[in-house]
Amino acid sequence: MDKFARMLPALLRRTDVVLELRDSRLPLTSINETLEGAIQKWRRERGRIAATSGLPAPASYGAATPCERIVVFNKRDLVPEWGLEPFRRAMLSKFPDHRLFFASWHRPRDIKALNEMLVSVAKEHPHAPELNVLVVGMPNVGKSTLLNALRNIGIPGPTAKALRTSSQPGLTRAISTRLKLSIDPLVYAYDSPGVMLPFLGRGDKGAERGVKLALIAGIKEGLYDVEALAAYLLYRLNVLNPRSPAYLQLLPDTATATADVLEFLDQLAARLGMLKRGGERDLSRAAVWFVKWWRDEGGLASASAPLSPASQTRQGWGFDFEWTVDARSGEDAPAMVQRKMEECIERYLVERREGAGVSVTQEKKKAREEKIAKRMAKTRARLVGRR
Repeated sequence: MDKFARMLPALLRRTDVVLELRDSRLPLTSINETLEGAIQKWRRERGRIAATSGLPAPASYGAATPCERIVVFNKRDLVPEWGLEPFRRAMLSKFPDHRLFFASWHRPRDIKALNEMLVSVAKEHPHAPELNVLVVGMPNVGKSTLLNALRNIGIPGPTAKALRTSSQPGLTRAISTRLKLSIDPLVYAYDSPGVMLPFLGRGDKGAERGVKLALIAGIKEGLYDVEALAAYLLYRLNVLNPRSPAYLQLLPDTATATADVLEFLDQLAARLGMLKRGGERDLSRAAVWFVKWWRDEGGLASASAPLSPASQTRQGWGFDFEWTVDARSGEDAPAMVQRKMEECIERYLVERREGAGVSVTQEKKKAREEKIAKRMAKTRARLVGRR
Protein backbone atom coordinates (compact mmCIF):
# COMPACT_ATOMS: atom_id res chain seq x y z
CA MET A 1 0.00 0.00 0.00
CA ASP A 2 2.80 2.43 0.92
CA LYS A 3 4.65 1.66 -2.30
CA PHE A 4 1.54 2.30 -4.40
CA ALA A 5 0.79 5.56 -2.53
CA ARG A 6 4.30 6.78 -3.39
CA MET A 7 3.88 5.73 -7.03
CA LEU A 8 0.41 7.31 -7.39
CA PRO A 9 1.38 10.87 -8.53
CA ALA A 10 3.64 9.52 -11.30
CA LEU A 11 1.04 6.93 -12.26
CA LEU A 12 -1.67 9.59 -12.56
CA ARG A 13 0.42 11.52 -15.09
CA ARG A 14 -0.19 8.70 -17.61
CA THR A 15 -3.82 8.19 -16.56
CA ASP A 16 -6.83 9.58 -18.42
CA VAL A 17 -9.67 8.28 -16.24
CA VAL A 18 -9.65 7.48 -12.53
CA LEU A 19 -12.29 4.97 -11.46
CA GLU A 20 -12.48 5.38 -7.71
CA LEU A 21 -14.43 2.59 -6.06
CA ARG A 22 -16.28 3.07 -2.79
CA ASP A 23 -18.70 0.85 -0.90
CA SER A 24 -22.33 2.01 -1.00
CA ARG A 25 -22.76 0.85 2.61
CA LEU A 26 -19.88 3.11 3.73
CA PRO A 27 -19.96 5.98 1.21
CA LEU A 28 -18.18 8.39 3.58
CA THR A 29 -15.98 6.01 5.55
CA SER A 30 -14.58 4.63 2.27
CA ILE A 31 -13.36 8.09 1.18
CA ASN A 32 -9.57 7.81 1.33
CA GLU A 33 -7.72 11.06 2.05
CA THR A 34 -4.49 9.70 0.54
CA LEU A 35 -6.24 9.11 -2.77
CA GLU A 36 -8.36 12.27 -2.49
CA GLY A 37 -5.38 14.63 -2.27
CA ALA A 38 -3.51 13.01 -5.17
CA ILE A 39 -6.59 12.92 -7.44
CA GLN A 40 -7.50 16.54 -6.71
CA LYS A 41 -3.93 17.63 -7.51
CA TRP A 42 -4.04 15.64 -10.78
CA ARG A 43 -7.28 17.33 -11.82
CA ARG A 44 -5.92 20.79 -10.97
CA GLU A 45 -2.81 20.13 -13.06
CA ARG A 46 -5.05 19.05 -15.97
CA GLY A 47 -7.14 22.20 -15.58
CA ARG A 48 -10.33 20.44 -14.52
CA ILE A 49 -10.54 22.06 -11.08
CA ALA A 50 -9.94 25.75 -10.44
CA ALA A 51 -6.79 26.11 -8.35
CA THR A 52 -8.38 28.46 -5.80
CA SER A 53 -12.02 27.43 -5.34
CA GLY A 54 -11.84 23.66 -5.82
CA LEU A 55 -14.88 23.90 -8.10
CA PRO A 56 -14.92 22.57 -11.68
CA ALA A 57 -13.00 24.80 -14.10
CA PRO A 58 -14.68 26.18 -17.25
CA ALA A 59 -15.47 23.36 -19.70
CA SER A 60 -13.16 24.74 -22.40
CA TYR A 61 -10.10 24.90 -20.14
CA GLY A 62 -7.90 21.82 -20.48
CA ALA A 63 -10.64 19.92 -22.29
CA ALA A 64 -8.25 18.63 -24.99
CA THR A 65 -6.66 16.16 -22.55
CA PRO A 66 -8.81 13.36 -21.12
CA CYS A 67 -9.18 13.80 -17.38
CA GLU A 68 -12.22 12.17 -15.82
CA ARG A 69 -12.81 11.19 -12.22
CA ILE A 70 -15.67 8.70 -11.85
CA VAL A 71 -16.67 7.69 -8.33
CA VAL A 72 -18.31 4.27 -8.48
CA PHE A 73 -20.40 3.19 -5.51
CA ASN A 74 -20.30 -0.58 -5.62
CA LYS A 75 -22.82 -2.98 -4.03
CA ARG A 76 -25.81 -0.72 -4.63
CA ASP A 77 -28.03 -3.76 -4.10
CA LEU A 78 -27.01 -3.78 -0.42
CA VAL A 79 -28.53 -0.37 0.39
CA PRO A 80 -32.21 0.64 0.18
CA GLU A 81 -33.22 1.91 -3.25
CA TRP A 82 -35.16 4.86 -1.80
CA GLY A 83 -31.92 6.51 -0.67
CA LEU A 84 -29.93 6.37 -3.93
CA GLU A 85 -31.29 9.51 -5.62
CA PRO A 86 -31.32 11.68 -2.45
CA PHE A 87 -27.75 10.53 -1.78
CA ARG A 88 -26.66 11.38 -5.32
CA ARG A 89 -28.10 14.91 -5.01
CA ALA A 90 -26.62 15.37 -1.55
CA MET A 91 -23.13 14.32 -2.73
CA LEU A 92 -23.23 16.57 -5.80
CA SER A 93 -24.22 19.53 -3.62
CA LYS A 94 -21.04 19.00 -1.56
CA PHE A 95 -18.71 17.57 -4.24
CA PRO A 96 -19.70 19.23 -7.55
CA ASP A 97 -16.60 17.93 -9.38
CA HIS A 98 -17.55 14.28 -8.78
CA ARG A 99 -19.11 12.12 -11.48
CA LEU A 100 -21.14 9.50 -9.62
CA PHE A 101 -22.15 6.01 -10.70
CA PHE A 102 -23.99 3.30 -8.73
CA ALA A 103 -23.38 -0.33 -9.56
CA SER A 104 -23.63 -3.91 -8.46
CA TRP A 105 -21.33 -6.45 -10.07
CA HIS A 106 -24.27 -8.89 -10.00
CA ARG A 107 -26.22 -6.69 -12.41
CA PRO A 108 -24.85 -6.97 -15.99
CA ARG A 109 -26.70 -3.80 -17.05
CA ASP A 110 -24.65 -1.80 -14.51
CA ILE A 111 -21.38 -3.17 -15.90
CA LYS A 112 -22.57 -2.48 -19.45
CA ALA A 113 -23.53 1.11 -18.56
CA LEU A 114 -20.13 1.73 -16.96
CA ASN A 115 -18.38 0.25 -19.99
CA GLU A 116 -20.39 2.56 -22.26
CA MET A 117 -19.41 5.52 -20.08
CA LEU A 118 -15.70 4.73 -20.53
CA VAL A 119 -16.12 4.20 -24.27
CA SER A 120 -17.94 7.54 -24.58
CA VAL A 121 -15.05 9.31 -22.82
CA ALA A 122 -12.64 7.73 -25.33
CA LYS A 123 -14.82 8.81 -28.26
CA GLU A 124 -14.91 12.38 -26.95
CA HIS A 125 -11.12 12.47 -27.51
CA PRO A 126 -10.60 10.85 -30.95
CA HIS A 127 -7.09 12.34 -31.21
CA ALA A 128 -5.90 10.20 -28.29
CA PRO A 129 -4.58 6.81 -29.49
CA GLU A 130 -5.92 5.07 -26.35
CA LEU A 131 -7.64 5.71 -23.04
CA ASN A 132 -5.86 4.64 -19.85
CA VAL A 133 -8.00 3.93 -16.80
CA LEU A 134 -6.68 3.57 -13.25
CA VAL A 135 -8.90 1.75 -10.76
CA VAL A 136 -8.29 2.79 -7.15
CA GLY A 137 -10.01 2.36 -3.81
CA MET A 138 -9.82 0.76 -0.42
CA PRO A 139 -9.05 -2.94 0.13
CA ASN A 140 -11.74 -5.46 -0.82
CA VAL A 141 -14.03 -2.91 -2.46
CA GLY A 142 -14.26 -4.97 -5.67
CA LYS A 143 -11.65 -3.45 -8.03
CA SER A 144 -10.41 -6.72 -9.56
CA THR A 145 -13.95 -8.09 -9.89
CA LEU A 146 -15.01 -4.92 -11.70
CA LEU A 147 -12.15 -5.12 -14.20
CA ASN A 148 -12.86 -8.76 -14.97
CA ALA A 149 -16.53 -7.89 -15.58
CA LEU A 150 -15.70 -4.86 -17.77
CA ARG A 151 -13.28 -6.95 -19.83
CA ASN A 152 -15.89 -9.67 -20.27
CA ILE A 153 -18.42 -7.15 -21.65
CA GLY A 154 -16.01 -4.98 -23.65
CA ILE A 155 -14.08 -7.70 -25.51
CA PRO A 156 -16.12 -9.79 -28.00
CA GLY A 157 -16.06 -13.55 -27.59
CA PRO A 158 -15.04 -15.63 -24.55
CA THR A 159 -12.43 -13.97 -22.33
CA ALA A 160 -10.44 -15.57 -19.56
CA LYS A 161 -10.55 -14.19 -16.04
CA ALA A 162 -7.54 -11.88 -16.06
CA LEU A 163 -7.28 -10.94 -12.38
CA ARG A 164 -7.54 -13.06 -9.25
CA THR A 165 -10.20 -12.06 -6.73
CA SER A 166 -10.81 -12.79 -3.05
CA SER A 167 -13.39 -12.07 -0.35
CA GLN A 168 -10.56 -11.00 1.97
CA PRO A 169 -8.52 -7.78 1.70
CA GLY A 170 -4.94 -7.66 0.48
CA LEU A 171 -4.87 -10.10 -2.48
CA THR A 172 -3.77 -7.47 -5.05
CA ARG A 173 -0.28 -6.38 -3.97
CA ALA A 174 1.11 -4.62 -7.04
CA ILE A 175 -0.02 -2.58 -10.03
CA SER A 176 -1.34 -4.99 -12.65
CA THR A 177 -0.16 -5.05 -16.23
CA ARG A 178 -2.46 -3.16 -18.58
CA LEU A 179 -5.75 -4.91 -19.14
CA LYS A 180 -7.61 -4.30 -22.40
CA LEU A 181 -11.26 -3.35 -21.81
CA SER A 182 -12.26 -2.27 -25.32
CA ILE A 183 -10.85 -2.72 -28.82
CA ASP A 184 -12.58 0.11 -30.69
CA PRO A 185 -11.89 2.58 -29.22
CA LEU A 186 -8.86 1.26 -27.36
CA VAL A 187 -9.38 1.36 -23.58
CA TYR A 188 -6.84 -0.08 -21.14
CA ALA A 189 -6.99 -0.30 -17.36
CA TYR A 190 -4.67 -0.88 -14.41
CA ASP A 191 -5.70 -2.63 -11.21
CA SER A 192 -4.07 -1.36 -8.02
CA PRO A 193 -3.58 -2.54 -4.44
CA GLY A 194 -6.21 -1.33 -2.02
CA VAL A 195 -5.09 1.74 -0.10
CA MET A 196 -6.13 1.76 3.54
CA LEU A 197 -7.16 4.95 5.34
CA PRO A 198 -4.01 6.66 6.65
CA PHE A 199 -5.65 7.02 10.08
CA LEU A 200 -9.04 5.84 11.32
CA GLY A 201 -9.46 8.69 13.82
CA ARG A 202 -9.31 9.20 17.56
CA GLY A 203 -11.67 7.97 20.24
CA ASP A 204 -15.12 6.56 19.56
CA LYS A 205 -15.23 7.86 15.97
CA GLY A 206 -12.03 6.06 15.04
CA ALA A 207 -13.16 2.88 16.77
CA GLU A 208 -16.49 2.99 14.92
CA ARG A 209 -14.77 3.41 11.54
CA GLY A 210 -12.62 0.38 12.26
CA VAL A 211 -15.62 -1.78 13.18
CA LYS A 212 -17.48 -0.69 10.03
CA LEU A 213 -14.53 -1.61 7.82
CA ALA A 214 -14.08 -4.95 9.60
CA LEU A 215 -17.76 -5.80 9.01
CA ILE A 216 -17.44 -5.29 5.24
CA ALA A 217 -14.05 -7.10 5.29
CA GLY A 218 -12.22 -3.90 4.37
CA ILE A 219 -9.74 -4.75 7.12
CA LYS A 220 -9.14 -8.10 8.78
CA GLU A 221 -11.95 -8.89 11.18
CA GLY A 222 -9.49 -10.73 13.45
CA LEU A 223 -8.37 -7.32 14.71
CA TYR A 224 -11.71 -7.01 16.52
CA ASP A 225 -13.63 -9.10 19.02
CA VAL A 226 -16.37 -10.85 17.06
CA GLU A 227 -19.01 -10.08 19.71
CA ALA A 228 -18.18 -6.36 19.34
CA LEU A 229 -18.76 -6.69 15.58
CA ALA A 230 -22.06 -8.46 16.24
CA ALA A 231 -23.14 -5.75 18.70
CA TYR A 232 -22.50 -2.98 16.20
CA LEU A 233 -24.20 -4.92 13.40
CA LEU A 234 -27.26 -5.44 15.62
CA TYR A 235 -27.37 -1.70 16.34
CA ARG A 236 -27.15 -0.81 12.64
CA LEU A 237 -29.84 -3.27 11.59
CA ASN A 238 -32.12 -1.72 14.21
CA VAL A 239 -31.46 1.73 12.71
CA LEU A 240 -31.98 0.55 9.13
CA ASN A 241 -35.40 -0.85 9.90
CA PRO A 242 -36.69 0.20 13.34
CA ARG A 243 -40.02 -1.61 12.92
CA SER A 244 -38.86 -5.00 11.61
CA PRO A 245 -35.06 -5.47 11.60
CA ALA A 246 -33.73 -8.06 9.15
CA TYR A 247 -32.34 -10.29 11.92
CA LEU A 248 -35.84 -11.16 13.18
CA GLN A 249 -36.10 -13.77 10.41
CA LEU A 250 -33.36 -15.71 12.25
CA LEU A 251 -35.31 -15.94 15.51
CA PRO A 252 -38.59 -17.62 16.54
CA ASP A 253 -41.78 -15.95 15.33
CA THR A 254 -42.48 -14.65 18.83
CA ALA A 255 -39.17 -12.74 19.01
CA THR A 256 -39.12 -8.93 19.00
CA ALA A 257 -36.45 -6.37 18.17
CA THR A 258 -33.79 -5.93 20.82
CA ALA A 259 -30.77 -3.71 21.44
CA ASP A 260 -29.18 -6.20 23.85
CA VAL A 261 -26.57 -8.17 21.91
CA LEU A 262 -26.17 -10.82 24.63
CA GLU A 263 -29.90 -11.47 24.65
CA PHE A 264 -29.93 -11.65 20.85
CA LEU A 265 -26.93 -13.99 20.61
CA ASP A 266 -28.41 -16.21 23.32
CA GLN A 267 -31.65 -16.55 21.31
CA LEU A 268 -29.70 -17.14 18.08
CA ALA A 269 -27.46 -19.80 19.65
CA ALA A 270 -30.55 -21.58 21.01
CA ARG A 271 -32.25 -21.45 17.60
CA LEU A 272 -29.17 -22.82 15.81
CA GLY A 273 -28.35 -25.42 18.48
CA MET A 274 -24.92 -23.92 19.16
CA LEU A 275 -23.96 -25.33 22.56
CA LYS A 276 -20.73 -25.70 24.44
CA ARG A 277 -19.82 -28.78 26.47
CA GLY A 278 -22.18 -28.85 29.41
CA GLY A 279 -25.10 -27.36 27.48
CA GLU A 280 -24.08 -23.69 27.76
CA ARG A 281 -25.02 -21.63 24.71
CA ASP A 282 -22.03 -20.66 22.55
CA LEU A 283 -22.42 -16.90 22.06
CA SER A 284 -19.07 -16.42 20.28
CA ARG A 285 -19.93 -19.04 17.67
CA ALA A 286 -23.36 -17.43 17.21
CA ALA A 287 -21.68 -14.01 16.71
CA VAL A 288 -19.42 -15.43 13.98
CA TRP A 289 -22.45 -17.01 12.29
CA PHE A 290 -24.44 -13.74 12.54
CA VAL A 291 -21.72 -11.66 10.84
CA LYS A 292 -21.28 -14.27 8.11
CA TRP A 293 -25.08 -14.44 7.57
CA TRP A 294 -25.21 -10.67 7.11
CA ARG A 295 -22.39 -10.73 4.53
CA ASP A 296 -23.89 -13.65 2.61
CA GLU A 297 -27.64 -13.04 2.86
CA GLY A 298 -28.61 -10.46 5.45
CA GLY A 299 -27.22 -7.51 3.53
CA LEU A 300 -29.79 -8.06 0.80
CA ALA A 301 -32.55 -8.50 3.38
CA SER A 302 -31.65 -5.26 5.18
CA ALA A 303 -31.55 -3.41 1.84
CA SER A 304 -35.28 -3.97 1.47
CA ALA A 305 -35.99 -1.82 4.54
CA PRO A 306 -38.63 0.84 3.82
CA LEU A 307 -38.28 4.50 4.73
CA SER A 308 -39.82 4.99 8.16
CA PRO A 309 -42.72 7.47 8.09
CA ALA A 310 -42.99 7.83 11.88
CA SER A 311 -41.84 11.18 13.21
CA GLN A 312 -38.98 11.19 15.78
CA THR A 313 -37.91 7.68 14.72
CA ARG A 314 -34.20 7.00 14.24
CA GLN A 315 -33.61 5.94 10.63
CA GLY A 316 -30.49 5.22 8.60
CA TRP A 317 -29.18 4.45 5.13
CA GLY A 318 -26.12 2.26 4.86
CA PHE A 319 -23.81 2.45 7.86
CA ASP A 320 -22.72 6.10 7.47
CA PHE A 321 -26.06 7.91 7.58
CA GLU A 322 -28.37 8.19 10.55
CA TRP A 323 -30.97 10.80 11.45
CA THR A 324 -34.18 11.44 13.36
CA VAL A 325 -37.21 11.49 11.08
CA ASP A 326 -39.08 14.80 11.21
CA ALA A 327 -42.03 15.94 9.17
CA ARG A 328 -41.64 19.56 8.08
CA SER A 329 -44.72 21.02 6.49
CA GLY A 330 -44.59 20.82 2.71
CA GLU A 331 -41.39 18.71 2.62
CA ASP A 332 -41.72 15.35 0.90
CA ALA A 333 -39.78 12.26 1.99
CA PRO A 334 -37.00 12.42 -0.66
CA ALA A 335 -36.34 16.10 0.15
CA MET A 336 -36.18 15.31 3.88
CA VAL A 337 -33.78 12.41 3.27
CA GLN A 338 -31.55 14.57 1.05
CA ARG A 339 -31.44 17.31 3.69
CA LYS A 340 -30.53 14.83 6.42
CA MET A 341 -27.84 13.29 4.23
CA GLU A 342 -26.36 16.72 3.48
CA GLU A 343 -26.17 17.36 7.23
CA CYS A 344 -24.33 14.05 7.73
CA ILE A 345 -21.89 14.86 4.91
CA GLU A 346 -21.29 18.34 6.35
CA ARG A 347 -20.45 16.83 9.75
CA TYR A 348 -18.01 14.48 8.03
CA LEU A 349 -16.35 17.44 6.25
CA VAL A 350 -16.09 19.41 9.50
CA GLU A 351 -14.41 16.44 11.18
CA ARG A 352 -12.02 16.16 8.26
CA ARG A 353 -11.15 19.88 8.39
CA GLU A 354 -10.57 19.68 12.13
CA GLY A 355 -8.01 16.93 11.62
CA ALA A 356 -10.05 13.94 12.74
CA GLY A 357 -8.29 11.91 10.06
CA VAL A 358 -4.76 12.84 11.11
CA SER A 359 -2.84 10.94 13.78
CA VAL A 360 -0.45 12.47 16.31
CA THR A 361 2.45 10.88 14.41
CA GLN A 362 1.29 12.47 11.15
CA GLU A 363 0.90 15.87 12.86
CA LYS A 364 4.48 15.64 14.20
CA LYS A 365 5.76 14.61 10.76
CA LYS A 366 3.98 17.55 9.12
CA ALA A 367 5.34 19.99 11.73
CA ARG A 368 8.86 18.62 11.19
CA GLU A 369 8.54 18.97 7.40
CA GLU A 370 7.30 22.56 7.77
CA LYS A 371 10.22 23.37 10.09
CA ILE A 372 12.72 21.94 7.58
CA ALA A 373 11.05 23.85 4.73
CA LYS A 374 11.32 27.15 6.66
CA ARG A 375 14.99 26.48 7.45
CA MET A 376 15.74 25.78 3.78
CA ALA A 377 13.88 28.93 2.72
CA LYS A 378 16.00 31.02 5.11
CA THR A 379 19.16 29.41 3.77
CA ARG A 380 18.16 30.18 0.18
CA ALA A 381 17.36 33.78 1.14
CA ARG A 382 20.80 34.23 2.71
CA LEU A 383 22.51 32.80 -0.38
CA VAL A 384 20.54 35.14 -2.65
CA GLY A 385 21.45 38.10 -0.41
CA ARG A 386 25.17 37.33 -0.68
CA ARG A 387 24.95 37.34 -4.46
